[in-house]
Amino acid sequence: MWAFQTPQTFQNHISLPKKQFSCRVPPISKLQQQTSVIYANSNHLIQSLCKKGDLKQALQLLSHEPNPTQQTYELLILSSAQINSLSDARIVHSNLINDGFDDDPFLATKLINMYSELDAIDEARHVFDKTRKKTIYVWNAIFRALTLAGLGIESLNLYRWMNNNGGPSDRFTYTYVLKACVATESLVSLLQKGKEIHCQILRNGFESHVHIMTTLVDMYARFGWVSYARFVFDKMPVKNVVSWSAMIACFAKNGSPFESLELFRDMMKDTRDSFPNSVTMVSVLQACAALAAVEQGRLIHGYILRRGLDSILPVTSALLIMYARCGDLKLAQRIFDQMEKRDVISWNSLISSYGIHGFGKKAIHIFNNMISLGISPSPISFVSVLGACSHEGLVEEGRSLFNSMVKEHRIFPTVEHYACMVDLLGRANQLEEAEKIIQDMRIEPGPKVWGSLLGSCRIHCDVELGEKASFKLFELEPTNAGNYVLLADIYAEAKMWDEVKRVKKLLEARGLKKVPGRSWIEVRRKIYSFVSVDEFNPHIEQLHALLLKLSTEMKEKGYIPETKVVLYDLDVEEKERIVLGHSEKLAVAFGLINSSKGETIRITKNLRLCEDCHSVTKFISKFTSREILVRDVNRFHHFRDGVCSCGDYW
Repeated sequence: MWAFQTPQTFQNHISLPKKQFSCRVPPISKLQQQTSVIYANSNHLIQSLCKKGDLKQALQLLSHEPNPTQQTYELLILSSAQINSLSDARIVHSNLINDGFDDDPFLATKLINMYSELDAIDEARHVFDKTRKKTIYVWNAIFRALTLAGLGIESLNLYRWMNNNGGPSDRFTYTYVLKACVATESLVSLLQKGKEIHCQILRNGFESHVHIMTTLVDMYARFGWVSYARFVFDKMPVKNVVSWSAMIACFAKNGSPFESLELFRDMMKDTRDSFPNSVTMVSVLQACAALAAVEQGRLIHGYILRRGLDSILPVTSALLIMYARCGDLKLAQRIFDQMEKRDVISWNSLISSYGIHGFGKKAIHIFNNMISLGISPSPISFVSVLGACSHEGLVEEGRSLFNSMVKEHRIFPTVEHYACMVDLLGRANQLEEAEKIIQDMRIEPGPKVWGSLLGSCRIHCDVELGEKASFKLFELEPTNAGNYVLLADIYAEAKMWDEVKRVKKLLEARGLKKVPGRSWIEVRRKIYSFVSVDEFNPHIEQLHALLLKLSTEMKEKGYIPETKVVLYDLDVEEKERIVLGHSEKLAVAFGLINSSKGETIRITKNLRLCEDCHSVTKFISKFTSREILVRDVNRFHHFRDGVCSCGDYW
C-alpha cells in the first residue's frame, strides 16, 4: 500500500512587500498632472490596459486606485502570466494582499495558476497555504500546478489530506490527480495509488465522464498496463477522438503495434462524426514504423495529405521516422527537405534515422549542420548522434561529442548518454574503458548502463565482466528475463554448460520466461507474424521445406551454421534444426514465396539478430538476387549480393 503523510504547511518562500509607496510603481509625469477626478474610478481603464498587454501603465494607474475590484485583479494576474513577468506578478500579488483580497478563493485560484505558468511553484504553494477558504477550485488549481511541476507525490499527499478532511472531488480533481500518478519518475510506487483513485472514481459515479476515463486509460498506458487500459477503454459508454487516440497510443508505445493499427481501423468504422487528429496520426505512424509496414504507412500518408495534417510538425516528423524505419531513407530525407519549418525534434528524427541505418558519419554531419544553422541541440540530439557513432564504431568521434556536451552546450549527461558511451566502447571491444566510465559516473548507472555493458560482454564473450554486469541487473531488474538469457548466452559461447544450467534453473525458480523471438513481414498490405519454431503456423511445412533446401545449397557453398545461440547441450544436428526455425528465417522464406521477383523483402524483429540468421540472410540475398531489409531491436541490416550494410558490426 502506498504510504501517505499529512502535508506540512510550507514556510513563507517569498517576501511579499507591505502596501507602501515604495512597492507601487511611481506614476509617470503626465498622470501626475491629471486631476483627482480621473482617478475616482480607474478600474475600467486598468482593465482595458491589461487587455491590450500594457501591464506597466496598468500598474501605474493601480497605485492611484483606492478601490480596485476583483475583476481588475483578475485581469492584472492574467496579464502578468501572459507577458511572463514574475517581478510584475509579485507586485500585483503584494497590492492584492494590501487591498484585502488575500482570502478571496477566486483570486487565490488565479494566483496559483499564474505562479504555475511562471514556473514559481513554491510561490503557488505559498498562496494555497495562506488561503483559509479553500474551495474545490483552489484545490484543483494546486493539484494542477504541482502535477505540471512534476511534483506528483506532493500533489497526491495533498489529495489524501483533502479526502481525510471531507473535501469533495469533481471531474477536474480526478483528472489532475490521475496525471499526478505519472508526473514523477518513481512510477512503480504510484501505480497502486492510481488504482485506488480508479476505485474512488467508480464509487462516486464518475465512470461516465469521458475526460476522466480517458485520463485513466493514459495513466495505465504509461505504467505499461495495457490490459488494464484496454479494459477501461472497452467499458467507456462514450468515446471521443481523444479516448481513441489514447488507446491507440497505448498499444503503439507498449510493444503492440499490430493492435494499434487494428484499433485505428475500428476507430475509422465507429466514429463517423469526428475524425482522427494529429495526435492520432502520430501514434498510427509509430505503429507502422514498429512493424516496418511501409504499404500501410503509405495509405496513412495519403490520408494525412487529404486531411491537411501534413503541415503539422509532429506529424511530419513522425512521417520521416516511419519511412526511415521502414527502410526508405531516401524518402525520409525528401520529407525533411520539403519541411517548411524544422525544430530540433525534426533534426533529431533525421539524425537517428541515419544512425539506425548505420550511417554514423552522415548523422554527425547532419548534427553539425543543425548547430551551424543556430539550432541548439537537445539531450535527445546527443542520444541520437552517440547512438549513430555506436552503430558504425566511431569511437573517437563519439568520445569528442560526449565531451562537448558540457563544455560547449552546457548539457549534463544523463543515464541515456552514459549508456550510449558504454555501448559505443563496448561494441568496439574497449570494455575496460566502458567499465571505467561506469565507475566514474556521478549518478546511479541504472539498468540501461549495465544493460549496455552486458550486451557488449555478450558480443565479445567476456565472462568475468558479464557476470558483474548481470548480477547488478539481477538486483535492479529481478523480473527481466532478458538479462538472465544474455548471461546464459555468454556461458554457452564459453562452453560453460554447468553455468548455463544454473542460470536456467534460476529463471525457472523465479517464474521467468525468455521473450520468444518474433518477426513481422508485410505482404500485399497484410502483416504476417512468425515466432521461433512456430509449429502452429499453417505455412510451416512449406517454409521449412524451402529453408532446408536453401540450407543444403548454402552448405555446399561454404555455409556453416552458427549454433552457439542454442542454450542446450545437444548434438549438432538438433541445434541446426532449432536455429533453422528462427522467426526471421521463417519470415524471409515467406517473403520469397509470396512476393514478386525483384521486390525488396522487409522484415522487423523484436530481438537482436543472431549470428546464424545474419549469415543465412547474406547467403539468401546472393542466391536469390533479392534485397532484404531486416530491422532488429538495435538497427537496420541491408542485405544485398551476400553483403550486409553493417559490415558484420552489430
